[in-house]
Amino acid sequence: MGFAESLLQRQRHSLASLRLQTFFDFVAHTGRDKDCAILPSMRLCPTTSLRHYRSQARTWEIVTAPAAAAVGTRSGSTQTPACTMAAMEVVRARNAIWGVKTSGAFTPVSSKLPIRSSPSRRHGLTKRERSRQNFDRRAQNEEETAKRRKLEESGISVLVKPFTEEEIAQEDRRPKRKVAVMIGYSGSGYKGMQINNTEKTIEGDLFNAFVAAGAISKANANDPKKSALVRCARTDKGVHAAGNVISLKLIVQDEDIVTKINEHLSPQIRVWGITRTVNSFSCYQACDSRWYEYLIPSHAFLPPHPSSWLGRRLKEVAEERGDVEGYKSRQEEVAEFWSSVDEEKIKPLLETMDSFTREKVTLALYDDPENYPDAVPEAATAAEADQQHDADDEGKPTLEEKRAVDAATKALRAAYLAAKRGYRIHPERLARIQPVLNAFLGTKNFHNYTVQKTFSDPSAKRVIKSWKLDIEPKLVGGTEWLSLKIHGQSFMMHQIRKMVGAVALVIRSGCPKERIAETFTNVTVAIPKVPGLGLLLERPVFDSYNHGPASSFDREKLDFTTYEKEMDEFKGREIYERIYREEEDGRAFHSFFAHIDGMKGGDFLWLTSGGVDEVKKWKEEHKGDNELDKDQKLVESDDEGGVGEG
Repeated sequence: MGFAESLLQRQRHSLASLRLQTFFDFVAHTGRDKDCAILPSMRLCPTTSLRHYRSQARTWEIVTAPAAAAVGTRSGSTQTPACTMAAMEVVRARNAIWGVKTSGAFTPVSSKLPIRSSPSRRHGLTKRERSRQNFDRRAQNEEETAKRRKLEESGISVLVKPFTEEEIAQEDRRPKRKVAVMIGYSGSGYKGMQINNTEKTIEGDLFNAFVAAGAISKANANDPKKSALVRCARTDKGVHAAGNVISLKLIVQDEDIVTKINEHLSPQIRVWGITRTVNSFSCYQACDSRWYEYLIPSHAFLPPHPSSWLGRRLKEVAEERGDVEGYKSRQEEVAEFWSSVDEEKIKPLLETMDSFTREKVTLALYDDPENYPDAVPEAATAAEADQQHDADDEGKPTLEEKRAVDAATKALRAAYLAAKRGYRIHPERLARIQPVLNAFLGTKNFHNYTVQKTFSDPSAKRVIKSWKLDIEPKLVGGTEWLSLKIHGQSFMMHQIRKMVGAVALVIRSGCPKERIAETFTNVTVAIPKVPGLGLLLERPVFDSYNHGPASSFDREKLDFTTYEKEMDEFKGREIYERIYREEEDGRAFHSFFAHIDGMKGGDFLWLTSGGVDEVKKWKEEHKGDNELDKDQKLVESDDEGGVGEG
């Protein structure tokens, strides 16, 4: 084996050498623009412009001083040392292996091509700028500490107040160990998972409990960074987790340390167990996949009311496209629901009203799709209805008439809400859900299911391993609930909530299940995110760590099945009950779908028989009408926060 072949073999196993070789591959050919030898292993084309190579060179690093001297970027040397000649010989050898002709002589890079290191977001400086300025990391840490102390002195910080030097000196020093802490929590009332010195968070309460239980020393009591705290999955405001993991360094010599920690936590947060790990363990990087659960009321799969704007458009487009029979077949099991509600619940109420009240309420509920039937504003008055629907009426309603209309509107709204909560999903309707869930399995491009992602963005591709519907609905407080459990490798911002939203909209709109596959293609469709209320992190999975480092170093495996009984009790008491109660009080799902049904515009016409083409047609016909975009912005701008699915 010659020198070049030997060097080529060695550089395959060395990251530093590989980066150096890649750099010199560029150096060797920088003197050529179109007619140059490019290595196939670099996956670059011989006809690629020099500008492309220059842009790539700016992100490559010169990993040795001789390399810097070779190109004259630091020392100004123009000589060609042995390492440069060796690199050139490797280039020639590799070109010969791949059958690429080397044209011309190799020329070193000129000073016209500055080689920049990759920019660093930290401190607003690049690595080169930081090195030139002799960046003082210790000073930066002291500055951050000063800011934290200022917060503590102002009384804003939610972490424990720093202990005095005397208290710290009196404490016995005990060794810290790298551990994984398995936890569960209800996110209600918290500003998310991630620690924040000025807000109430899950990690903030946990960290304070660690200090109170003696698991974190007094010297480190006001600085989570000293304990190397890392979270497996970040959850946002109001989102729950039956199982989550944080990794950090704790003092765990006490056998009853878990009990001590739980004594300092509210019932909303529980520590299931603490497991020793290898010193290099990071729960975020070691996590292979995650299980999530979404709870949704079964009335979310009811079709839009025929008098709502979306309900009318679904029928109209089906007639235009000749898909009436297909649309009816997909809504067969719920075809009579709204007509029976109107006949049995609404008509008797209307008959008790006088003609004036009946007319105003009917106009408010039916003529204006934005107000029908559930999205009628609480402050809706007869005067508003009069201005919108009866402008020609010269007489103004009296105060008594206004109150009568308000009371009647509330009564009808309550009747519709009671009817929806009393709905029990039909077995055929239930059977339609799982095939739609199956359409998401595998590797798909989820650019429509997050924010600020395009179809060409590689990071939009995610893997969904399974998505199962629990075929046994749960009846709680008069409302029927369905459970959807999803297992994926990783998730983007709002991805799960938008996936559930797409499934619900496809089912309730009588849309063919094949429409889901179109959302993974190079088209843009509006998919609203369902309320974060029903989302919870079931558990993360650490199979690679369990079969790798944990086995090699004789560490306990990270497995939530050990605490399954306690977790089920906790979910029922602290998570499920809170979800049911908050929906009962706030009607988040009820209001969400009512808003979708009454929203004017073409954003959701992809659910009709016309598909995405119907959206394009609508936008073409209503070009320049900015008013139609307002409701869509409202749907996308709720303040619940998306899940940091990770």
